[in-house]
Amino acid sequence: MGEEDEYACVNRSQLKIKNTTGIKKKKNKKSSKEKQRLIENDIKQQQTTNTVVNSKTKAEMAFQKMQEKMQRQRIQQKAEMTHKQRVEQFNQRLDNLTEHFDIPKVSWTK
Repeated sequence: MGEEDEYACVNRSQLKIKNTTGIKKKKNKKSSKEKQRLIENDIKQQQTTNTVVNSKTKAEMAFQKMQEKMQRQRIQQKAEMTHKQRVEQFNQRLDNLTEHFDIPKVSWTK
């Protein structure tokens, strides 16, 4: 009974957590009408971006085409060899290097 007297003034309700602590509330699922509106907004944004793309200068368009071409070439080069082939090629290149590039000995006692 002595223990009950010590804890008689303790509040036994659930703790409340503030929203600023990073804990997020569950979001309500969006209805199909809201999804339809979002899809329509995306379509409108794509149409506006298409008109913006058409307003680029010839130099900007040529630059963008070259960037895409270079990116395709980089992807093509990376896809040509497997990881195993690249490792073998790297090892062969290391074997062909002179000993000048080796790490020098630090300890002279051995």
